[in-house]
Amino acid sequence: MPQDPMDFEWSYWIEWGREHVLWLLAGHLLVSQVSRLLVEKYKPWCLMVYGMVACWLLLGVKGFAVILLHAAVSFAVAQFQLSLLTWLCSLILLSTLRIPAVEETKRKWYDTENEYYLLLFTVSVRCLFCTSFSLEYCWHRPSQKSSHSFPWMLAYVFYYPTFHNGPLMNFDEFSKQMRRQEAFSVKSNLSILIVGIIRIFFWWCLAELMIHLMYIHALYSSALPLESASYWALGGLALAQVLFFYVKYLVLYGVPGLLLQMDGLKPPALPCCVSLMHSFTKMWRSFDVGLHRFLVRYIYVPMGGSQSSLLGMLFSTALTFAFISYWHGGQSYLWYWGALNWFGVVVENGVKRILSISFIQDLI
Repeated sequence: MPQDPMDFEWSYWIEWGREHVLWLLAGHLLVSQVSRLLVEKYKPWCLMVYGMVACWLLLGVKGFAVILLHAAVSFAVAQFQLSLLTWLCSLILLSTLRIPAVEETKRKWYDTENEYYLLLFTVSVRCLFCTSFSLEYCWHRPSQKSSHSFPWMLAYVFYYPTFHNGPLMNFDEFSKQMRRQEAFSVKSNLSILIVGIIRIFFWWCLAELMIHLMYIHALYSSALPLESASYWALGGLALAQVLFFYVKYLVLYGVPGLLLQMDGLKPPALPCCVSLMHSFTKMWRSFDVGLHRFLVRYIYVPMGGSQSSLLGMLFSTALTFAFISYWHGGQSYLWYWGALNWFGVVVENGVKRILSISFIQDLI
């Protein structure tokens, strides 16, 4: 039975995974386990070199140079230790991905659109990693200087399991865990690997079954069946789409998450099932945990967050969703999506504040 070809993200990463990425991830696993067994002290540098080689092989010398240039510029600007300047640099670097002339130049580097998109996706994610390192550099204490050097930035930026599509792991978490030396057990690691592969294979089979039988995305791409469907049917289609999105990210984040575990790191928790969620706040906290931690640590809290006045909280929340919309591409529909999510979070928190008033609680 033919599959629904309309979900670009799933088809794209499955194709790249089969052809290149899974093999490179297997190579990372081999280098990681050998370095943990023989040269635990030098593991970050072994993995850094491997990530650079993998980047060179997959994106070519020009793609590798772009990512290295982004890292070098971010590190140079971070030397001023001004958070505002660091954010300005990050936004400028991110905006270069949307300049038509730059896009055309990068397209000419590759034979296919898929290769160009791989560079685009990778650089977008690397921008977040560069931002995390640079802000941590701005905030670090003199005693932490050795772990905030340029080599550590390269080890973080070129860490291969999270290289192309995440999940996002903030630099402070990455460096603490990567520098921690633990007892290495081949037997326990092997059991983690086997159980993890079985779980990911099950999720992959479930996603493929949904793609081959449900045709959710094909239905969404045509107005005629949607116009003739009842509201119940439309609600069912919407639920089916978000459930597929959930299963898809169990696979896309599950594979790098398993490798993080094999490297002795604690990966961000995998997405929670969307059927168990009943609030905007919980959705943002527990679907993409790594991204949520990034937004809270580097945008929401520095801008005041829940500790500020009502207007301050509204502004910091709006700024967070504005960044998310811009990072995802900045198209008009993404601004509407961000605005609706912001409105949902604001209303939800407003209702919670009203319900916390003792007079209202007594009435209830």
